[in-house]
Amino acid sequence: MIVVHHLENSRSQRIIWLLEELGTAYEIRHYERDKETSLAPKELLDVHPLGKSPIITDGDLVVAESGAIVEYLIEKYGDGRLQPVGGAQDRLNYRYWLHHAEGTAAAQLVLKLIFTRVKEQKLPIVVKQIAHKIADKVLESYVDPNVQRSMVHWESALSETGWFAGEEMSGADIMMSFPLEAASARAGLGRSFPNISEFLDRIHALPNYQKALAKGGKYDFVQ
Repeated sequence: MIVVHHLENSRSQRIIWLLEELGTAYEIRHYERDKETSLAPKELLDVHPLGKSPIITDGDLVVAESGAIVEYLIEKYGDGRLQPVGGAQDRLNYRYWLHHAEGTAAAQLVLKLIFTRVKEQKLPIVVKQIAHKIADKVLESYVDPNVQRSMVHWESALSETGWFAGEEMSGADIMMSFPLEAASARAGLGRSFPNISEFLDRIHALPNYQKALAKGGKYDFVQ
């Protein structure tokens, strides 16, 4: 039996969604974030040395890292589903977006979160002024321009078919769902990114996405 070691309000939500799409039997082991730090609890260290979610166990096998989990599940349980059926370019796009989601995209969004939280901390007035100046400078000069550039890239990629790799939904779309949701929540979409907005509306309306949302619990990234 597959067990999803699921941290509340995290990117492991998309692993639950993937399993619903595959129709594969699984169970969820829920973990709550530390109330002070918002980090994963120490119990996850008993599952994997890094103690980070998502992690799945499949019998005696332990698989960590979102991209590796998605590839493993689709290859073992997909029976040809959720993989591009087109030519070499679709397959290359599929591989690119699987890696982009937790590579370039995630790194920029984590920086956005960290420096935004710096500005929200309760600090002594002098320290607060300095911290805010540093955070504003990093956000303005580096983080926000790179997040914006990525969003333009995603918007363009979705313009042809509405999916990231081919004519149908694939594992690449499941992987990219979290960066798009996080960017929407943290940076906003407005009217500048209609393809991203349409993509999010479409996947959020899917029955299997809704099932996964009900099973996964707290998830603040659905607007």
